[in-house]
Amino acid sequence: MLSAILITPFILALLALVIRSKSLLHVFYLVGAFAHFNIMLYFWHLQPEPCLNGWLALDHLGKIFLSITSVLFLMSAISAVNVLRGESHHYSPAHQGIFVACMLFFLTTMTLVALSQHFGLMWVAVEATTLASAPLIYFHRSPKSLEATWKYLIICSVGIALALMGNFLLAVAMSSVKSIEGSMLFNDLLAAAPKMSIPWLKVTFIFFLVGYGSKMGLAPMHTWLPDAHSEAPSTASAILSGALLNCAFLGILRGKQLCIAAGIPDFGSESLIALGLLSIAVSAIFMIGQNDYKRMLAYSSVEHMGILALGTGIGGSGAFAAIYHAVNHSLTKCMLFLTAGNILENYKTKSICDVSGVKKMLPITGALWLAGFLSITGTPPFGTFVSEFSIIKAAIDSGRYVVAAAFLAFLFIIFIGMVKPFLSMVYGLPSQSSSEKKMSEKALSVMPPLVLIILVLIMGIYIPAPLMNALKAAAALIGG
Repeated sequence: MLSAILITPFILALLALVIRSKSLLHVFYLVGAFAHFNIMLYFWHLQPEPCLNGWLALDHLGKIFLSITSVLFLMSAISAVNVLRGESHHYSPAHQGIFVACMLFFLTTMTLVALSQHFGLMWVAVEATTLASAPLIYFHRSPKSLEATWKYLIICSVGIALALMGNFLLAVAMSSVKSIEGSMLFNDLLAAAPKMSIPWLKVTFIFFLVGYGSKMGLAPMHTWLPDAHSEAPSTASAILSGALLNCAFLGILRGKQLCIAAGIPDFGSESLIALGLLSIAVSAIFMIGQNDYKRMLAYSSVEHMGILALGTGIGGSGAFAAIYHAVNHSLTKCMLFLTAGNILENYKTKSICDVSGVKKMLPITGALWLAGFLSITGTPPFGTFVSEFSIIKAAIDSGRYVVAAAFLAFLFIIFIGMVKPFLSMVYGLPSQSSSEKKMSEKALSVMPPLVLIILVLIMGIYIPAPLMNALKAAAALIGG
């Protein structure tokens, strides 16, 4: 079954490259999304057997991130097909074929990241996500999207090169351990970790943190993220922010697992906390006065990647809260980008100043936009409030009072920076030009974000027992 969840979207992606029927392309897109989702649900009922001599397997961390990817891709696919059908006259079958193929390749590579139980294979998978997603950023073929694509490729490639160096250093660290004979499998390395060279292992983790942190969007390596996420189609931005960043985060967590197994669980914690706070601070600064609502959401992703790093660095209950927050953020951010796509489709602008009266012109979209704002800023009763509050509590319980105070201050600044743009867009008076435009809300354009925000609301009130057990098990792997 592990091979099925990889092969299915890959084959459909290959077919999308040669098919020139728009209807068939849309069918392939939806079939790939639904098939992946159903197989993922099967994995929650029956643990799949490892394959390829243990190179592919599904542990608790992988299951959490695979599930996030599958849910978001399904919601994004439903929205994307709706958009592609509505704009079929703008894009040729070949253009749509490239989009569908790249999205399905993107799903395949992110799935490979979640299933990888080999450091070398994980590196290949993370690099493959870059290559699969780059054409999505250039989909509109504008000068800005071209610039964003090159920035994405260059910065992420540098980061991945540093992560590759981390793999080489890991090989040096385990060179003295004869029992594993050069194996790079996670389980072999975890078992042999106490015998590894600790200094080399520490350097390895630093390279993983900086390398994968560049792809994750941690400041100061975040500069590609606002451009890429704001220029890509909204349905692609939803996956870039909600699922792709988690793949890089998983690479850092695998390094953290090694440090814990080697008996140095606290190494790197201060670096994670520092990078986390820096990312939150940078996003707070750039959100103030931001006039592009998609770019504002991109900076929000930098903030929340910082929160994930912060919770992981604090450890203990903070590590559990970080995994829990990854789920909440992914659902909310995907929902917000899909809703932003609805606004962009009707208003034809990404400028906050040119969008007003969404509540009157697009009532359901306006309500979703406001609910997304409340969720992404950690307002109760949404799940993001619970996970952020848990990280603050973990910081206080561990005696990190300055960290908790700084975190709260940055969250307050971000709330202030986001509240005015969101409220002006929702409740402002529609301009004359907006009133004259023909606007509509299709069921398939509002249903996916509605499902996602309901899930986040449920997560803030009640966590189902299977998910809670998986979160606890995943957090335990990284010291939670």
